[in-house]
Amino acid sequence: MEVVVSAPGKVLITGGYLVLERPNAGIVLSTTARFYAIVRPIYDEIKPESWAWAWTDVKVTSPQLSREATYKLSLKNCTLQCTSSRESTNPFVEQAIQYCVAACNVVITEKEKKDAFEKLLLQGLDITILGSNDFYSYRSQIEQCGLPLTPEALASLPPFSSITFNTGDTQSGTKPEVAKTGLGSSAAMTTSVVASLLHYLGAVSIPFPGKQYSENGSRINNGLDLVHSIAQSAHCIAQGKIGSGFDVSSAVYGSQKYVRFSPQVLSSTQDSSWRRLPEIVSDVLKQKWDHENKPFALPPLLTLLLGEPGTGGSSTPSMVGSVKKWQNSDPTNSQEIWQKLADANSLLELQLKNLNKHSREHYDSYKHVITVCSRLPHNKWIEMASDQIGDSIVKSLLDTREIFLQIRHFLREMGKAAGVPIEPELQTQILDLTMDTEGVLFAGVPGAGGFDAVFAVVLGDAHHNPIISTWTARGVLPLLVGENPNGVCLENGDPRTRDVSSAIPSININ
Repeated sequence: MEVVVSAPGKVLITGGYLVLERPNAGIVLSTTARFYAIVRPIYDEIKPESWAWAWTDVKVTSPQLSREATYKLSLKNCTLQCTSSRESTNPFVEQAIQYCVAACNVVITEKEKKDAFEKLLLQGLDITILGSNDFYSYRSQIEQCGLPLTPEALASLPPFSSITFNTGDTQSGTKPEVAKTGLGSSAAMTTSVVASLLHYLGAVSIPFPGKQYSENGSRINNGLDLVHSIAQSAHCIAQGKIGSGFDVSSAVYGSQKYVRFSPQVLSSTQDSSWRRLPEIVSDVLKQKWDHENKPFALPPLLTLLLGEPGTGGSSTPSMVGSVKKWQNSDPTNSQEIWQKLADANSLLELQLKNLNKHSREHYDSYKHVITVCSRLPHNKWIEMASDQIGDSIVKSLLDTREIFLQIRHFLREMGKAAGVPIEPELQTQILDLTMDTEGVLFAGVPGAGGFDAVFAVVLGDAHHNPIISTWTARGVLPLLVGENPNGVCLENGDPRTRDVSSAIPSININ
């Protein structure tokens, strides 16, 4: 028996910093970049001593990092004891395993299912985790191979390539251990492990791709709320704080408009020294999860494109800490900027909804405008409107651009006041150039900003847009990742066994 589940990475296009506080909303797009968790038994048969000693074996393998960790899992307390080097462990995976087993103890009550769950546990858990190349930076490998920083060079790398560790001071928090592209790898990884284990052990039924929605467009839950609660709990414990949770929510449910949950729902996880994990999980599941996650996707024929500037990445927790410090020290000015940014975010959401409405009601006109404007700079778009409907669509496009310029302005103001490079000068130069390129609707820094990545939303097909050559000429590596609204889903098998014969020939970077 083998279960493979994947969960997507994310791009937060509005709501950076504001999404930390209710009731501010953020628009978060899930992506084609996905983390995969493969769960299978270690043993074909149950080891007799496992019954007597009340423990079982767990093995976690991360091929891209050349790491393997082994554990003993207490069947009574649902806690792990590492039996290999601590250097090979991953706190996000460890917490995901512990919280999943505890959750199964709580929610699986039917005797037949309980017996099956316990048997699967006693056969041991063999877990393999794999992340799409899009989560990590491979620009140094591309440069070492003498290739240009182009999407074609990136596509030539083997899927699930080995990951390069950052050099320099990673302990201070100025650089992460691994060079990443800011797509929320820890949240996607945690969610994939949680969903795969809960499905494997019989607590939920994860849907296949395309099966997440009913005919009327509403979500089919299939136990995803349980996946969400457990993934949020495990992720918060592993990172040592209760964050906004938008990255986990998008990994579970897909692209959405998100409002965070009240931190109190996870209060029982924060003071847990005297309680068994199943009791803590039972308490978490009884809480009222008051987050919002309304489905939200880009309007048709608009495409998300991301680029890696190659400036080493940023530490989101330290940037968030600096912004909070500024809010406390200057409440009047910070609240003013905060409110202006929130208002601009709401206006952008409204304009994107208007474009969606145009596409539904006047698709032919909408498609014509998008197609024509995709070949022109924004100052020529208004000339392309040939009737009242076309004029309305073009005005909505231009209003969207203008609102996003305001969002960037307020984010720079916030960064300047807090002493944080939310939109660093180098990114500003790239983004200004990007927004002046033909067919670009808007461009910015995702999430908390910094040096991780830049994004653009373009009209039509991104890979035929001149922004590709503009970025590569300035050292920005265009990534292969795009928007995909699907959240966590069941896969047909190990992604490494898929047919890649039609792909661009690979280069060896290992």
